Amino acid sequence: MDVLDLARWQFGITTVYHFILVPLTIGLSPLVAYLQTKWLRTGDAKWLKLSEFFGKILLINFALGVATGIVQEFQFGMTWSEYSRYVGDIFGAPLAFEALLAFFLESVFLGVWIFGRGRISPKAHTISIWLVALGTNISALFILAANSFMQNPVGAVVNPETGRAELDGMGGFLEVVFSTTTLYAFAHTISASLMVAGAMIAGISIWWIVRNVKRKNEIEARELWKPAAQFGLKVLAVAGILAVVTGHFMGQHMYNTQPTKMAAAMGIVQNEENAPLALLLTGTELTEDNLITLPIPGLESFMVTNHFSGPESMITGATELQEKYTELFSEEYGDEVNYIPNPFIAFYSFRIMMLLGFISLGLAAAGLWMLRGDRLIRSGGAAKLYVWTIPLPYIASTFGWILTEMGRQPWVVYPNMNTEMVATPSQMVKQLTDFGVSQNVVPVEVFISLVIFTLLYAALGVVWYILIKRYVREGVNPTKDVTLEFDHTNPDAKLGFAY
Repeated sequence: MDVLDLARWQFGITTVYHFILVPLTIGLSPLVAYLQTKWLRTGDAKWLKLSEFFGKILLINFALGVATGIVQEFQFGMTWSEYSRYVGDIFGAPLAFEALLAFFLESVFLGVWIFGRGRISPKAHTISIWLVALGTNISALFILAANSFMQNPVGAVVNPETGRAELDGMGGFLEVVFSTTTLYAFAHTISASLMVAGAMIAGISIWWIVRNVKRKNEIEARELWKPAAQFGLKVLAVAGILAVVTGHFMGQHMYNTQPTKMAAAMGIVQNEENAPLALLLTGTELTEDNLITLPIPGLESFMVTNHFSGPESMITGATELQEKYTELFSEEYGDEVNYIPNPFIAFYSFRIMMLLGFISLGLAAAGLWMLRGDRLIRSGGAAKLYVWTIPLPYIASTFGWILTEMGRQPWVVYPNMNTEMVATPSQMVKQLTDFGVSQNVVPVEVFISLVIFTLLYAALGVVWYILIKRYVREGVNPTKDVTLEFDHTNPDAKLGFAY
């Protein structure tokens, strides 16, 4: 394997490892803040106990997320230095804001939330966790802005003297942060993250309901864990609907900005009106013979164009797109570049993401139905089912990112096809992945770091699982007196870890 292949494997592995932790932090932080706010407004101690319980999971996840995310920053300068040289002026700007504004906001007030319990007022303590949630989601916005620039570069121009892409002033920076691609990605990612957090709250709570029922302790099951389960299931259901809606519009936008990605993901071989939905791809090549479609005419056309038939339902196929891109870029890159991403990965990543999302949404509805009225879930099988439901939104989100990143290939910065620059392709902001990798590293260096990162992340993953399992099984002590009241009697008490 050459440096390019190893660098892609290295970044892909570290990204997938890191992203296992990211959506739970994004989704769980506002939910923990909501639980604590509900206690503040109602005075019902169960909500404070639940915020403390799920807050421990949030803290573990946050700490390991920071540890695994730092590595990615260094990779931009080490294995992808040519990419950083070309677009560092643009890509670095939102990442700098993420670190200096969002990360400091969330980390400082996370410290206040951890150590300030009993030392600041309950209202101030609750505000601190809301500021953590705000910082976490602002952080997501800036990171998604940087990534969305790679998907659809806006707000930038090529400097003919340096050959680098640069921000087009302050307006360019704002265009990067608030581009249509960024806003769709942000809405879809937040929805998916809330699904992840809702599934975890629901799965753990249902497991505790059944456990307490078997222990003949229906009071705790009914008064503590049932409301928590219903809350998690409602979040999962609402977020699931939002993920479907935002994903639909994001897919239509992506069809216009990254047509090669959507051609591979949807299985579109040739230009076609009234296109049926492709269900299976039986080989690794995107050909008509390898596709099995649903017998519903126009369904795939409708997903992209909002039209089932007629000229408006026309979808551009991979064959025509390859010809178009070859004609556009042959002078610069030659005629041998394959501009269609790996069809097998794009096709099935798209479908696995959607399938698991819809299954999660259906299980949320089923769980709410089983917990309606005065009912409790008593089946051990149901408890296991909902525990196994917890990873489904995780896996769906991961395959969504695999589609996002691998579907962008062979570009590391996909050309903006909606600009007047199409007339002069050499001036478009774009970069092939082959040209983004560092030129001063050798394969053995990347391979050694790849092995080290993989083993280190695997060890951190084991630590994460052990800690989460330990605190989940520990549960909530229903007789414990939980309070956030400020202790005026001992103002000189040392700070202590409250969770």
